[in-house]
Amino acid sequence: MPSAIDTAGWRFDNSYTRLPPGLFTRSTPVPVRSPAIVSLNAPLALTLGLDAEALAGPGGVAVCGGNALPPGAEPIAQAYAGHQYGHFTNLGDGRAILLGEQLAPDGGRFDLQLKGSGRTRYSRGGDGRAALGPMLREYLVSEAMHALGIPTTRSLAVATTGEAVFREAALTGAVLVRVASSHIRVGTFQYAAAVADPSLLPALLAHSIGRHDPGLAGADGLALGFLDAVVERQASLVARWMHVGFVHGVMNTDNVAVSGETIDYGPCAFLDAYDPATVFSSIDRQGRYAYGNQPGIAHWNLARLAESLLPLFPGNDEAAALDLLRAVLDTFPARYERHALAGWRAKLGLIDEEAEDEALVSSLLAAMAEIGADFTGTFAGLADAAETPAASSPFTAGPLAVWHVDWRARLGRQPQPLARAAALMRQSNPLVIPRNHLVEEALAAAAAGEMAPFEKLLDAVTHPYADTPSNQPYREGPPPGCGPYRTFCGT
Repeated sequence: MPSAIDTAGWRFDNSYTRLPPGLFTRSTPVPVRSPAIVSLNAPLALTLGLDAEALAGPGGVAVCGGNALPPGAEPIAQAYAGHQYGHFTNLGDGRAILLGEQLAPDGGRFDLQLKGSGRTRYSRGGDGRAALGPMLREYLVSEAMHALGIPTTRSLAVATTGEAVFREAALTGAVLVRVASSHIRVGTFQYAAAVADPSLLPALLAHSIGRHDPGLAGADGLALGFLDAVVERQASLVARWMHVGFVHGVMNTDNVAVSGETIDYGPCAFLDAYDPATVFSSIDRQGRYAYGNQPGIAHWNLARLAESLLPLFPGNDEAAALDLLRAVLDTFPARYERHALAGWRAKLGLIDEEAEDEALVSSLLAAMAEIGADFTGTFAGLADAAETPAASSPFTAGPLAVWHVDWRARLGRQPQPLARAAALMRQSNPLVIPRNHLVEEALAAAAAGEMAPFEKLLDAVTHPYADTPSNQPYREGPPPGCGPYRTFCGT
């Protein structure tokens, strides 16, 4: 008779463990006192081929808390490096265990990782644990990003541990079950290139291509083709962040996934008032990872990937190899601008293209910055404004007035009917994002043992385009007097 663990529908493979052992360490989650699931993602479970009811039962709770392993799991901690705020450091999974890869019914392969599952070889003095608040933050924001159509790791469950973790105070311990296309990072390639084992880098490249770019297999110039694919994915990803006012907060190279998914939601937050210099992270005192700096930082991070791939080029002509890598790397700005402008056009209801569209976007953002306009609210109001007589539009006063005239004229030059432009804007401009003050309120309630505010906010942010009375309370910016918002890393 199958055990309670077996009935969940686990179908595991462990392709990463077939790589050279220098890329990981066998490591088992450290059991906790009394795991209990506080939030379970039933739709994601279904996608993975897992039975949500079984996951919520004793066997599933034991797996999510790290007290039991799914059948077929070969748990490891992955090694990687990273430029953290520009400084190179050897890192690794200091509080995370990769259980293995769930093979989904549609043929997809997904990493399942426990975050907050205890010390590993790479913990560097840390306790390997996580607190409930940051794990719920990642769950909430990653699922919001998925609903916004932005590539992201996702969250299957959060389980409390029955144990406290100690930061500045004693906090409720928790484990996040993270789901990803893979956890291979730019920093993974940096690590493979830095250690004195020549087998690591080619094996990692072949594995990454098989995982994310199988069409490249057998082609000439695998390293260049792979870099090209990663550059394209990152250009698209960061443009999408900018379109929703998302500030990642810690764009170190160990937080850049070669899959093109958003990964690691430590000090992230969303813009309220528009200001490209916005920084939320308490430790980013120089503004390195400010909202407006994200495209440039992405380019810098990709240069570190290109450097890591250099040893894969045969022969001794390093200058020629650098020229080849640089030629691919230098395409990033144009690719980013192409993705960015396409998204801004959609947000403005522009179905066709005109040469002056970029200037129209820039003038809107400049006017928004001048008055500190609410980022999400401004764009969310455009569809209604387009269908309102110009004299009654809320955009006819103040710094937005001149822009409004130009925008209305631009819409009027389109051959498509205005209703189609308005529909495009409603599909492209969310009404609801994880507003920072609401996130904090939900996390504070969860810390006090009340999960209802979190669940209601989760429902709202996972239906970001729905114009319903139930999500109305989640659309407004922070009340007066909130002050600057700050987030914290490493909790």
